[in-house]
Amino acid sequence: MADEVQELTRAFSGMGGLGVDEPAMVSALARWRKQPEKRSGFRRGFPGLFRSHGEMDRCEEAYLLHLAAEFARFKNLVVLWAMHPWERDARLAHHVLHQAHPAAIVVEVACTRSADELLGARRAYQQLFHHSLEEDVAYRARDKPYCSLLVGLVSAYRYEGPRVNEEAARAEAKALGAAVKAAGGVAGKLVEDGEVVRILSTRSKAHLAETFRYYKEIHGRRIEEDLAAGKEETLHETVLCLAAPAKYFSQVMEAGLRDGADHHAKEALTRVAVTRSDADMDDIRAAYQEQFGAKLEDAIAAKAHGHYRDALLSLVGAK
Repeated sequence: MADEVQELTRAFSGMGGLGVDEPAMVSALARWRKQPEKRSGFRRGFPGLFRSHGEMDRCEEAYLLHLAAEFARFKNLVVLWAMHPWERDARLAHHVLHQAHPAAIVVEVACTRSADELLGARRAYQQLFHHSLEEDVAYRARDKPYCSLLVGLVSAYRYEGPRVNEEAARAEAKALGAAVKAAGGVAGKLVEDGEVVRILSTRSKAHLAETFRYYKEIHGRRIEEDLAAGKEETLHETVLCLAAPAKYFSQVMEAGLRDGADHHAKEALTRVAVTRSDADMDDIRAAYQEQFGAKLEDAIAAKAHGHYRDALLSLVGAK
């Protein structure tokens, strides 16, 4: 019986908060039928969920909330997966603006989708919420230093052809370097620079790739290194999403798989798995292995549980 109780306790606990082991729970329902003493032993052996309260073992309210979130993880994944991509992106952006989610989600939608995909999300946003995405970003982020950048990013309809003006790319690499130097490492100053916002929010991804290449050639460092050193988080995320999305998304997934990952990091794991499964997941898996020396599917198998684990592995294309 002790082994059975431990098995069910592990199933309920989530083992780090990434789903629950539904098959083990269903098995216990069948095996423990008409055996209330086993359920009593389970309650006594799981002080995180139950505590003694007179003649009964009472559920802890805080753990019930945790458990509800873990049971919902698989449901939320499937609902996101079933949505039209435009609606999904519109709803993700709306959550950011109205429920204090990280601004990085808006950056992802604006910078890693094609011009037509972003336009579709903007149309869906209007149909769903009776406002434009641009006006909601401008209003909700009006007191943030990155407001102008976000408005520019979500308003963009970037050229997607291969042509690049090399002279302009080189000049803008110099301009970015001058802006980084002028900011002097003061957090929030660089993201308010009008020239920086113009370059990042209007230029094509091919043009920006050349600009960032020239930046390294001229200044001896990658631009993302300077942004990270200057604590320019939103700018750093923007540059990575535009120039190296697979690297960015692999870092987001790794953060969601860490021990002690917070609520937003865990939600991001689901979001990336769903939104990138049909796009660039093979590249994300390769970037994950290159950066962290392990296979993404192995990390998921070790950290996640139950149907949620199986769904994640299916979305990342585990063999």
